[in-house]
Amino acid sequence: MAPGAPDDAAAWRARARRLAEETVRPHAEEIDRADRLPAAIVGALAAEGLLGLGLPEELGGRGGDSRALVAVLEELAAVSSAVAVELAVHLSVCAHPIARWGSDEQRRQYVPPLARGERIGAFALTEPGAGSDAAGLRTRYAAAAGGFEISGAKMFISNAATAGTIVVFATRDPALGHRGISAFALRPPTPGLSVAQRLDKLGLRGSETTELVLDRVRVGPEALLGPEGDGLKIALSALAGGRVGIASCALGVARAAFDRLRADVRADDAPWKRHRLARAFADLSAARALVARAAERKDAGEEFVADASVAKFVASRAAVQIASDALEIAGPAGARSGAEAERLFRDARVFPLVEGTTEIQELILARELLGSKEERTV
Repeated sequence: MAPGAPDDAAAWRARARRLAEETVRPHAEEIDRADRLPAAIVGALAAEGLLGLGLPEELGGRGGDSRALVAVLEELAAVSSAVAVELAVHLSVCAHPIARWGSDEQRRQYVPPLARGERIGAFALTEPGAGSDAAGLRTRYAAAAGGFEISGAKMFISNAATAGTIVVFATRDPALGHRGISAFALRPPTPGLSVAQRLDKLGLRGSETTELVLDRVRVGPEALLGPEGDGLKIALSALAGGRVGIASCALGVARAAFDRLRADVRADDAPWKRHRLARAFADLSAARALVARAAERKDAGEEFVADASVAKFVASRAAVQIASDALEIAGPAGARSGAEAERLFRDARVFPLVEGTTEIQELILARELLGSKEERTV
């Protein structure tokens, strides 16, 4: 499919699969071992138009919808979860929210460089003492000469070490709860904004995760994303879309683990092995259907918060179970460092913890099912 052609999820999938197999797979083990994503791979994502997927073409985007994005993320994650997560964060919780919530000027200033891959996007909500309690933020902002001043710390922030655009959330006063939270679009390097540490992780290695420090960061009024006090609304909207993306990444890992499992099970194997394979196929099929449903509802403009949480919940659980079975059946050889089964297990185990833990998805689903107006947890 030529760049800028009409949306076609199957064509986007084929493009992503080709890139994953030809460009990413030869480096997948090294990405995991070194915990670094080569610049050449990010460049390849940009060259294929993937960094602009789902963004308006008038802003430099490449068109496409959520169905195209989940197809792309699944294909990439089946080879390297780090590459898929980098793309998911860049688009779902940075570029897409700016395209939706930004002013016309912000859209013109921020979106085209993100779509072209000149800047990578990040999303800074989580804090050391306020993980899933968005209304409990302690990062503060205040009016200052010519704009605002922001101070605080953020934890477990993906893409932040190399990001050229970061959507940051801060509160005017914690006592105000969600009414005091606002969103800001920052463009590093910015005085006072620094990476305090790069975090070493069990899985998703190569997808950089950092602690950010904001020490009296000064921004102009043009950095405010949406009206003051609308930060939680923006965060929740971004995270709902982000969960569809992360569910797709978990689906890709689950699929790769299933392929590994299937390769190691024979027709004459013990019944328990064949039962594991059958169960894995059922879990994978359920996850795929739920991810597809969430993407379709999002594209249709329907309410999809519950669908996103269900997809993330089930796909994450499927990835963990299938990867665990694949590792067990692979035996000692599969548990060796550098083995595919070992890497898939480590990657899978992280998905229930990111973009809202499994317990948070349960709270969100209960809230949606019971019609609660509670909006503290994300």
